[in-house]
Amino acid sequence: MNIIDFTIFIILTAGVVVFGCSFFRKGASSEEFTSAGKSLPGWLVGMSIFATYVSSISYIGYPGKAFASDWNAFVFSLSIPIASFFAARYFVPFYRRHGSVSAYAFLEERFGKWARLYASACYLLTQIARMGSILYLLAVPMYILMGWNIHVVIIVTSLAIILYSMLGGIKAVIWTDAIQGFILIGGALLCLGVLMFSMPEGPLQTFTLAIHSPEGNKFSLGAFTADLTSSTFWVCLIYGVFINLQNYGIDQNYVQRYHTAKDDRAARFSALFGGWLAIPVSAVFFLIGTALYSYYTVYPDLLPAEITAKPDYVFPYFIVNGLPVGLRGILIASIFAAGMSTVATSITSSSTVILTDYWSAFHSKGRGEETEDEAARDGRHVRVLQASSVIVGLLGIIVALAMLQVKSIIDAWWTLSSIFSGGMLGLFLLGYAVRRASKWPAVIGVIAGVAVIAWISFAGLLNLPGPHLHEYLAIVLGTMVIFLVGFLLSSVGRKKSE
Repeated sequence: MNIIDFTIFIILTAGVVVFGCSFFRKGASSEEFTSAGKSLPGWLVGMSIFATYVSSISYIGYPGKAFASDWNAFVFSLSIPIASFFAARYFVPFYRRHGSVSAYAFLEERFGKWARLYASACYLLTQIARMGSILYLLAVPMYILMGWNIHVVIIVTSLAIILYSMLGGIKAVIWTDAIQGFILIGGALLCLGVLMFSMPEGPLQTFTLAIHSPEGNKFSLGAFTADLTSSTFWVCLIYGVFINLQNYGIDQNYVQRYHTAKDDRAARFSALFGGWLAIPVSAVFFLIGTALYSYYTVYPDLLPAEITAKPDYVFPYFIVNGLPVGLRGILIASIFAAGMSTVATSITSSSTVILTDYWSAFHSKGRGEETEDEAARDGRHVRVLQASSVIVGLLGIIVALAMLQVKSIIDAWWTLSSIFSGGMLGLFLLGYAVRRASKWPAVIGVIAGVAVIAWISFAGLLNLPGPHLHEYLAIVLGTMVIFLVGFLLSSVGRKKSE
């Protein structure tokens, strides 16, 4: 690695870590750690929401997906404004009125403690899987670039992220998210420009080769058929709507950010701003993947066969071998910025869930914290948050090391998120929209929904009889079953009581 690239990378990456640690304040309260004192402007929170969405999965996985196939996965991004609209209109005012920084306290009020624990457990599993996917993608460019041991890169990077997440809390995470967001957008645009203007016949050749590819139009958004067994346009769109509604509606990452905004107007703006910004930036990443396809079609000798077989490695390989000195360091720092912001968010939000939904629920009463001095209680809560950050970060490292055998990180992550979500959006909508819904209809609905998710996820793997639907539909049908079963049983129960 050129000394100039290495210097740029170290300055940008270390600068973010030091900046995040600078938010450490001795004696800071747990409220400051989890909601930043509800003092942040809307644009800053919105930039943080955007940076959380655009992780290393987007930065490396999207170009890899577009290089190997087409723009079908981009349909997922097109669904984000739908979710952000509902968030700004309904979810943000609801959560800010409710007051609890936990996204799952409402479920306990509606259905009992089991509902809160179920949803928070699903959330923690999803976040640990997400951290593992991102940490793996953070290590790939350094492995290709410098031959560093990929296990060591994962561990060292994780420890740096854990450090500033643990010390600075949500305020440090949001401010570093915003800075990293600007870095990753700038890096992506610069790389796209280099790719497009490296074509011998000019930028338009990128589009010509991609449209007339022997494998079909590389800009295709997928088949517009009713086939539910493959990733068609409609399957990807419906999956995106449900996943993003879950993100904006019941994901602690997002809900916690709504509470950090200085007022309701700023919180609503943050949801809309972060959602709409994700579409053009996602398009840039997919266009990078398509441009890589055209570039290596013109220059096939520049891409080794072993890299072609691993699409997620193609973009990092181009960064290392195709970019000029200086820009290479910026791009590697951009990938790290994208991943670090998302992992830091997952660590902070997960530690908040552990404190509010587990520690406070099971430990406070036994230790008499309700009668304890407020300062002592708050100090203990901060220590719980910091210890939880370390534990969650270490679990993310374990998952990242397990991800080394995965071929496509996008497919792996989307499948895991669909399974681990457990249809908790359906449970939230049942409590939010159906006032007469009670505990047992909700319990039966969750059992039915989990059974559907398990069937869709494992029917093909275990060669079970019956229709084998695409794995992306697990969250869609699981959510619908939980809501509909709970709704119907609540309706029947009401008629009987009358």
